[in-house]
Amino acid sequence: MSGILWIIIVGFIAGLIARFLSPGPNNPSGFILTTVLGIAGAFLATWIGQAIGHYSPDQGAGFITATIGAVVVLFIWNRLVASGVIPDPGRR
Repeated sequence: MSGILWIIIVGFIAGLIARFLSPGPNNPSGFILTTVLGIAGAFLATWIGQAIGHYSPDQGAGFITATIGAVVVLFIWNRLVASGVIPDPGRR
């Protein structure tokens, strides 16, 4: 159970840092979407790291690479919103 809590905390912090570092409107906002952004970044960083042989199959991404992954996920999110593929949740 503490592993899941740790993933949520690291995901939230990585998501906050990614939103701070990324230019643009920084959508999505809110605690849950920021946490999901960070967790998605960690999964992306782990997947790429394992694919190129940087991490072993039982190893996950570190905090810095999770933050970099979150920046990449946020960039992709912003491009999808800008092109109109997904609706902007901040616009009503």
